[in-house]
Amino acid sequence: MGRIGVLLLNLGGPDKIEDVRPFLYNLFSDPEIIRLPVKALQKPLAWLISTLRAKKSQDNYLEIGGGSPLREITEAQAEALEKKLKEMGQDVKIYIGMRYWHPFTEEAIAQIKNDGIKKVVVLPLYPQFSISTSGSSFRVLEEMWATDEVLQEVDYTLIPSWYERPGYLRSMADLIEQELDKFPNPDNAHVFFSAHGVPVSYVEEAGDPYQKEIEECTRLIMETLGRSNEYTLAYQSKVGPVEWLQPYTDDALKELGDRGIEDLAVVPISFVSEHIETLQEIDMEYREVAEEAGIKNFHRVPALNVYPGFIDSLADLVVDSIDAEPCTFESVTHPNENMKMYPQEKWQWGLTTAAEVWNGRLAMIGFFGLLIELLSGSGPLHMVGIL
Repeated sequence: MGRIGVLLLNLGGPDKIEDVRPFLYNLFSDPEIIRLPVKALQKPLAWLISTLRAKKSQDNYLEIGGGSPLREITEAQAEALEKKLKEMGQDVKIYIGMRYWHPFTEEAIAQIKNDGIKKVVVLPLYPQFSISTSGSSFRVLEEMWATDEVLQEVDYTLIPSWYERPGYLRSMADLIEQELDKFPNPDNAHVFFSAHGVPVSYVEEAGDPYQKEIEECTRLIMETLGRSNEYTLAYQSKVGPVEWLQPYTDDALKELGDRGIEDLAVVPISFVSEHIETLQEIDMEYREVAEEAGIKNFHRVPALNVYPGFIDSLADLVVDSIDAEPCTFESVTHPNENMKMYPQEKWQWGLTTAAEVWNGRLAMIGFFGLLIELLSGSGPLHMVGIL
């Protein structure tokens, strides 16, 4: 068969401050992040959102040193994984394909073709599957395989999710246990799992298995941990005036504070690498929320990064996938073509979130109408003498 390629998929992140706006543009250009009824509006809207959000995002990245460590950590994971696989007698080469920043998935595929790789194991660094993470990267790869005759000669297998792997669960339990043992009374500490959220419509309209897999994953981790500590699962990173998976992390922290919880071990459940959402959102923003709620001891469990047990688990996963029946693009969850990714929560009168959504849509239409008139030099505003 020859040498096997292992393609690690990840989100990507801006390496430096000047990368933030183009990174956001790439992110919001993805229809799995925001889906519009008119595809031609996707990129103009991405430009608008990325321009409006750039300053705040840059400020957040400045708080963690000016850029994301995600690429550096992913490269270290790739190096450790390749070394472990070679120790296991596997002739492999690891490639990294980021969705929204360098090295892009397209760059990795170009390298795979140049190296003459004939079989690829596609391994997302997301333990749980979502159409907005692994699914988005799979969509890009599916389009490439469908249109590239060279790629069509390359065998591939996908690993949609791997949250139930014993080695991963044991590694997560180990890191939680190490953090719990730092508390004066470890058995009384509350374990708080914070997962990246998704809109409810992903689950209810597209059949995204993310929520089910996250809930099952937290249960399995606590089972592997084997301690009697109480635990909570909440969802972070909500954006926009629509309903996301609940409870929201900030609300759940306040509720725990109201209950008199003082010791909290926070676990970034859907992340395997340190990045903006662990280093800034959890460590800074949510820590402040927790302290204001009366939680005195806020300990954050580190991300897996290159934890040896985690790397060993990934290596076992790759070997098992090489010998198993291939998993193809057709077998993973796809969003419905006409699915509304950001629907209103419910109809109500007054200044509601539904009203905000429709006001935003009308404002967007007005913005694009004005832009078209400015570019074309004709239109109703020119006719009445306003422009």
